[in-house]
Amino acid sequence: MNNKKLYYLFLAVSALFFLLFAAFYFSEKPDWTGPFLTLGFVSLAIAVRGFETFKGFSYSLWIFTAVTVSMYYPRYFLAVGDFELKLLIVPLLQIIMFGMGSQMSLKDFAGVVKMPKGVIAGVVCQFTIMPVVGISIATMFNFPPEIAAGIVLVGSSPSGLASNVMSFLARANLALSVTLTAVATMLSPLLTPFLMKTLAGQMVEVDFWKMMLDIFNIVILPIIAGLIFNIFSHSKVSARGIIIQLTSFLLIIILKNYISWQTAGLTGAAFAQHIGANILWFMLLPVAGAVIFKYLARGDDEWLNKALAFISMLGIGIIITIITATGRDSLLEVGLLLILACFMHNMFGYGLGYSIARFVLRMNEQDCRTIALEVGMQNGGLASGLALQMGKVATVGLAPAIFGPMMNITGSSLATWWRNKPTGEEADEKE
Repeated sequence: MNNKKLYYLFLAVSALFFLLFAAFYFSEKPDWTGPFLTLGFVSLAIAVRGFETFKGFSYSLWIFTAVTVSMYYPRYFLAVGDFELKLLIVPLLQIIMFGMGSQMSLKDFAGVVKMPKGVIAGVVCQFTIMPVVGISIATMFNFPPEIAAGIVLVGSSPSGLASNVMSFLARANLALSVTLTAVATMLSPLLTPFLMKTLAGQMVEVDFWKMMLDIFNIVILPIIAGLIFNIFSHSKVSARGIIIQLTSFLLIIILKNYISWQTAGLTGAAFAQHIGANILWFMLLPVAGAVIFKYLARGDDEWLNKALAFISMLGIGIIITIITATGRDSLLEVGLLLILACFMHNMFGYGLGYSIARFVLRMNEQDCRTIALEVGMQNGGLASGLALQMGKVATVGLAPAIFGPMMNITGSSLATWWRNKPTGEEADEKE
């Protein structure tokens, strides 16, 4: 049997499992439906790998599989012995952010100078459209306060690496996309807490300074570690450049701990101890790891890129599984409405981002696509981590858990559609 026939077989098997799921569901035997729905998604996730047009949906289908299992059997994803699995969320996010940083360099920020109009437009749209649309939708659906706050949290978060991938697939301006993601991420410690305090402060208690420090710990410091790893593993930076960058990173670490000292009431000794720990974890260890990697890889870093991509995808899947299991009861109560709300939020992001860039700012087609994807696709992982740090992962964390897989499906669909459409001057001439 050739590979193509094998994929068709998996497609047929998935259809059979979905039919069995429907049969037992409508025969009022819901306890029997879990295995069939799970196996249906597993078979379909394997099947779409054999079709070029749909293979990009395979990861999202695996996420659906994980969500299905955690909805039917939540007890397996809450704790192992006395260890609560939700405690894995922040470390996993830090690993994902480290991977993001290791694929970046300060050159990614050069687009601020080279493409100021696109960067300013993208950042402004990112932190205005999505928060305003989020609070509007949450109010319209009249969700419970903590569920509504989760929607606002998604809208107040920066974009993530997924938008860069979709920009590449959509033949958009990849350089602008990477720059926007980098700039929005670096601005998030200030803007995300501010927007949450302003828009969702009446729904849940928002500690501005604590949320800022959480973002530093979850995102900024791991990205710095990744940037340092990149510097010492590729040796493409001059000695002067290395000194400047390391000094800048050290100042960021000191700033973060100074804020903690002033707002959390740390003693002078604790302040110094925290700085030392941050330098060890986020500066010295990445240097050591880069030196070891450079010796072992001998110029071949492709395997590391693949490993980091796999770890990131696996980490996101684990996070979504844990959040789904933790918030299962709330999700059953508002599930369909919350899915609809997240879908609307996502679609408004794409539509308004593109429309403002195209018809208000008169930007070219590639830049419009980029801004649409950057605005519509948020860092759901960061939002999930912040929900955990707020102690409300089972409620505030639900919208990020739904929004993440959904945006991958809609984003890849939009990118595939755009990929076959003209760009640049050819598209502009058709206006």
